[in-house]
Amino acid sequence: MREIIFADNLQILQSLESGSVPLIYIDPPFNTGRVQSRTQIRTIRSADGDRVVFQGHRYQTTRIATRAFNDTFDDFLAFIEPRLVEAYRVLAPNGSLYFHIDYREVHYCKVLLDSIFGRDCFLNEIIWAYDYGARTNKRWPAKHDNILLYVKNPTNYIFNSEDVDREPYMAPGLVGPEKASRGKLPTDTWWHTIVSPNGKEKTGYPTQKPLGVLRRIVTASSNPGDVVLDFFAGSGTTGAAAAEIGRKFLLVDNNEEALITMAKRFATLHGICFKNFDPSPYSHTIGAQPLLL
Repeated sequence: MREIIFADNLQILQSLESGSVPLIYIDPPFNTGRVQSRTQIRTIRSADGDRVVFQGHRYQTTRIATRAFNDTFDDFLAFIEPRLVEAYRVLAPNGSLYFHIDYREVHYCKVLLDSIFGRDCFLNEIIWAYDYGARTNKRWPAKHDNILLYVKNPTNYIFNSEDVDREPYMAPGLVGPEKASRGKLPTDTWWHTIVSPNGKEKTGYPTQKPLGVLRRIVTASSNPGDVVLDFFAGSGTTGAAAAEIGRKFLLVDNNEEALITMAKRFATLHGICFKNFDPSPYSHTIGAQPLLL
């Protein structure tokens, strides 16, 4: 299964078989109260350019496109609760849910997830820390997201610790050369840069998450051939990570910009089935983002 669906995710969740999905990752709108947008630009060397960069060189900026979606709900918990109830139902008996949110809503969502899964099924709060973007001087700058990890059964779940990418020891001289060369299992605090605005991984989607973060999640909590579900698919990073390491995927989003982004991103990946959306006008456009493997 390599399926991408343009639809209301609640309807799709209600149609799925109970206990059928080993891993769910979701990155729902964070209810920031803003319109999330990202503007893509092209720069060309010009003596009269509006941008001055390294060594005084000037470049002229041309805006290519702007992608945006509303990130506002009058009652975020009322919106997300029925979707989480269905997510619990479709999770396999040894399945895991990674719920990606930010500081504005995480405390309320933790209480809600406890009521659905049970407090004993809460496994981790992962802090994804980064150091990029604007900084306020009126409080401690917020430079992290929260990822809540719940399992269907706290005594039986997938966690492939030996397969996860390792991190270097901070004091390698204290652990010996063998351990130092192998590195250590990451803790629940993950330092990982955001998607670079100028990097090859960039799709232009406003809330795109790094492939490295999703690769770690999919590796740890699923096995080869498993289905990974993301019903707030956005730019499709969950699918890209799943395809890279031999998993199947089901991606759902009701934002047309997300489907256009995924059509471009997966243009070179065979065997994808789009539903309720025709990818052909976008999958061969100049500048389309190939699947990064």
